Amino acid sequence: MCFRKRSGYRPPDLINAKIYTGPIPAEQEGGEPAMGGGRSETSALSGAGEARGLTTTQNSQRPNACCFCWCCCCSCSWNEEERRKRRRKRISQDTKIETKLETCPKPSVEEIRMWSQSFDKLMRNPAGRNVFREFLRTEYSEENMLFWLACEDLKQEINKSAIEEKARSIYEDYISILSPKEVSLDARVREVINRKMQDPTSHTFEDAQLQIYTLMHRDSYPRFLSSNIYKTLVLGGSRTSSES
Repeated sequence: MCFRKRSGYRPPDLINAKIYTGPIPAEQEGGEPAMGGGRSETSALSGAGEARGLTTTQNSQRPNACCFCWCCCCSCSWNEEERRKRRRKRISQDTKIETKLETCPKPSVEEIRMWSQSFDKLMRNPAGRNVFREFLRTEYSEENMLFWLACEDLKQEINKSAIEEKARSIYEDYISILSPKEVSLDARVREVINRKMQDPTSHTFEDAQLQIYTLMHRDSYPRFLSSNIYKTLVLGGSRTSSES
């Protein structure tokens, strides 16, 4: 090992090492040093280099955790805001999320007002889901609703081959870390999904669907109720009812 001489620089592996600096001993017969089998400066340097290489290899094998749940592939809900920023960039660079909404009649004034009573009432109403989805699109989190709807569709499937095909499609679109539409799930749920994907069923993503539903309820729903999208609907419905 060779070090370039620099002022004040000492290799970290040699800071505490005791290096022989005296005259080179004469070799005995057979080419062995005359120091009674002691290590030379070259062997000391070599040993230090091997130790440093071993330490580097061990460190490279340690998991590179990205969050508190000790998982290098998950995107946890506690980091949702940062994920939105990354997703905004990824969607603009990669693909656009599909914009086709559910077919449903225009909501009545009563229905619109009921959406503010509970998140369950909003999600049970097709028109409510469409409006909420439009709001999620403005926050770059529309994939949460798309994933929830895909899971609902999977639950209605009874054909085994169709279930497997839809399950793999959902995994690639919303679970894979390579997808621009990846949803925010913790390590435990991802581990459960990976096990269930060995033999997919209509309930493979049940835990993940519940987690995303809870995320939308706690994180997005309060902002939706105070958004211009919802306020405009309520105001427009009130004017229509007063005119009639």
